[in-house]
Amino acid sequence: MASAASQSPSRRRWRRFAMNRRGYWSLWIFLCFFGLSLFAEFLSNDRPLVIRYQGHWYFPIWHDYAETEFGGDFATAADYRDPYILGRLRAEGNFVIFPVNPHSYNSINFYINQPVPSPPTRVNYLGTDDRGRDVLARLIYGFRLSVLFGLALTVVGTFLGIVAGAVQGYFGGKTDLLLQRFIEIWSAMPELYLLIIFASLFKPSMLLLLILLSLFGWMGLSDYVRAEFLKGRNLDYVRAARALGAGNLSIMYRHLLPNCMTPVITFLPFRMSGAIFALTSLDFLGLGVPPSTPSLGELLAQGKANIDAWWLSLSTFLVLVGTLVLLIFIGDALRDAFDPRQTRDE
Repeated sequence: MASAASQSPSRRRWRRFAMNRRGYWSLWIFLCFFGLSLFAEFLSNDRPLVIRYQGHWYFPIWHDYAETEFGGDFATAADYRDPYILGRLRAEGNFVIFPVNPHSYNSINFYINQPVPSPPTRVNYLGTDDRGRDVLARLIYGFRLSVLFGLALTVVGTFLGIVAGAVQGYFGGKTDLLLQRFIEIWSAMPELYLLIIFASLFKPSMLLLLILLSLFGWMGLSDYVRAEFLKGRNLDYVRAARALGAGNLSIMYRHLLPNCMTPVITFLPFRMSGAIFALTSLDFLGLGVPPSTPSLGELLAQGKANIDAWWLSLSTFLVLVGTLVLLIFIGDALRDAFDPRQTRDE
């Protein structure tokens, strides 16, 4: 087995990360849940996965079928929760396979025999919201939406922060001074008021929300990148590259940036958790995603409006807090793995 000194820096960092058992298992747990959520349509859907009816195979999850295909009277899309259609599909010689949770995020259970929001039952495992929609389905789809939005916002904010910080730190002088004054002015802008104004002017959408949050989400990271570029721009290897005729862009990208990635990587989980929390907060205030979109913040708002419906607040709270805790544990492990002062025996 190769000694720790003979291993590449990336392998040594991975070993340090794996030695932090809390962060290591948090990473795998988070990846498992996120991976499962990517197949939400196969886990929670009001359409069957497979139907065998009168000797023919049907795949409703991929294709729309008319009700007349299964003995109905109308040429409209089949409602597979209709007792008549469901009875025909389960008749002798036929069979139907539903997902584990036979509800989609926007399907309404019209066969509830109690007022909504209804408590957990064998039909709706985590109950329904105030419109009769399945809470478990909305949690699955809402978790996927939150993580994907957090990833997108993290990628965009990280890219903008790296570019701004690199330009400031490498060129310095008046460029650094002007950009610093711009950042001070821009960071003083009332972000929440701007979101309220734009929400009243434009139709709410994920793209609009991503753009607005990206405008303010890059400034925290740019300070760290700027400091690393300021520290490294006058080192010997940078002077040598400049003397050999390397251009500014080449020096920034090939020489300085790889040595400045430590703060970028270690802050990624924390930035992602902040993005998820920001989306949830805006949805809770009604300034986030469009109506009917599955959202953790919208479920929390319903729980606030229906205090007696404990299943709304409790289930959403556990999903949100669990996600943020896992990301924080991953960030702590990454910070330890990339810490240059780490000297423990590997």
